[in-house]
Amino acid sequence: MTFMLLTEMAPPPGAEVLAGLRARARAARRAVFVTLSSSIALLATAQILADRAPTREQTSPLAVLSLAAFAGALPALALTQLLWGARARAVRRRERELFAVPPSARRRPLSRLALACGWAVLLLLGCTAPGQFRAAALYAVADALSWGVEAVMLLGLAAGVSFLLWWARDTLGIVARAGRPGGSPGDPWDPGRGTRPRGGAALWTGAAMAVAALLGARAHLWEPPMPIVYALLTAALVCGVVTDE
Repeated sequence: MTFMLLTEMAPPPGAEVLAGLRARARAARRAVFVTLSSSIALLATAQILADRAPTREQTSPLAVLSLAAFAGALPALALTQLLWGARARAVRRRERELFAVPPSARRRPLSRLALACGWAVLLLLGCTAPGQFRAAALYAVADALSWGVEAVMLLGLAAGVSFLLWWARDTLGIVARAGRPGGSPGDPWDPGRGTRPRGGAALWTGAAMAVAALLGARAHLWEPPMPIVYALLTAALVCGVVTDE
């Protein structure tokens, strides 16, 4: 009954603008996780193929492909994450202006932690590139990459420590505010509420399982035949691309 009364009332000024900002933030968040899952799946598959190549001549292009996938994934993920952060901050500013209460952020620590774990996995995969070039007998390239990998690992370690300190502080603040009344109540007036397609959680679960299976194959936890590797890559890409909220 309360929900019906709310939906029959005229939306407060700015509610439709806020709904648009939320939709843009959801799209940016989806782009981040699609980029992350696709990058990990492509990189892991290229490295699996390089490991299974029977000759050095066949290993070389696959090693180059895995390096290109890693080099392209870093800026793509950084740009999409910056866009997501900017849109999320715009939503929080608008919520404070409209409702004069801090926005609810209960799931924010989990999404940030998942994203950080994805970054760590991507960096660990990328740091195996020198070994694949050595397997292809491209020793000069492997030596040059080793220096770059060491620099990337140092930067990643510093960023990881900084993230953990910042994440812990932010999480403790959210926990401390959990018992207080708050959270923006704008959802009942969201014109897109109830019209967005369902099934996003199932598709994200499928993408995560496919990526995890590829990572297990890359870590030699199991040895799937090549058709299954290609099927897992296809499933990860399709589930990520068609996922919507």
